Amino acid sequence: MSKLKIAIQKKGRLSENSHRLLEECGIKFSNGTDVLKTSAVNFPVEILFLRDDDIPQYVEQQVADIGILGENMVFEKNKDVTVLEQLGFAHCRLSLAIPKESTFTGPGYFMNKKIATSYPRLLSEYLKENNITAEIEEISGSVEIAPGIGLADAVCDIVSSGSTLMTNGLCEVSSILKSQAVIISNKNLDNNKQGILDKLLFRIRAVKNAKENKYILLNAPLEALHEICRILPGVKSPTILPLEEKGWCSIHSVVKEDEFWDRINQLKNAGAEGILVIPIEKMIL
Repeated sequence: MSKLKIAIQKKGRLSENSHRLLEECGIKFSNGTDVLKTSAVNFPVEILFLRDDDIPQYVEQQVADIGILGENMVFEKNKDVTVLEQLGFAHCRLSLAIPKESTFTGPGYFMNKKIATSYPRLLSEYLKENNITAEIEEISGSVEIAPGIGLADAVCDIVSSGSTLMTNGLCEVSSILKSQAVIISNKNLDNNKQGILDKLLFRIRAVKNAKENKYILLNAPLEALHEICRILPGVKSPTILPLEEKGWCSIHSVVKEDEFWDRINQLKNAGAEGILVIPIEKMIL
């Protein structure tokens, strides 16, 4: 039986998150310091450890069947691949930054400037959209130091917290692209590999759903039941169980992570007591 070949970044935070995702999907594999590929012991996949900027090309050329990488690199490389799933981690943005002592006047600031970047294609599109003529200085690493050493007037680089820019005396002024980790696929998977991929995506979505939701249990008086059920719709509807104490019930439901604190406040105001919040390991819809 053939194996599905998955390309992931060899080093870095995206690599760690990709490892964790596969492990949370129940896929066990080893990864030594200098290992370039390995096979899972309990699932028909082979994992290739590559540079992130090589992954789109390898997936397009069918060296790998799928890849896990940032959307920023997918858009920059512009290869003939399919984006299958956004994974909800490795959030960042591609931004323009200038020396903090400079005054930003809008996109026109960059007219006739030299901009250092590892993303020449995306930067070129931004400049074209804004009718700006500028020189692009393409470099592969340490983009932030370019203005400080006189190599460029500004930079276009990936930003997460912005601390690296600040350390190098730069100020973020314009965001070109928001990015997160995604799964890409080549367009020529055979039926067997497509079947393996479908099983993998099923597991990944169960893990994603779990991370995006919390399981909540609470006690409530019966007279507050209607209002609390309105606040807590659950997956389909809340589970309601009677308590031994007359006039009270226990309610079990699921709350989305990004709505959690607002819902909690509403529940307390509606009369809920003894609220327990439990993380969900897997959630299959």
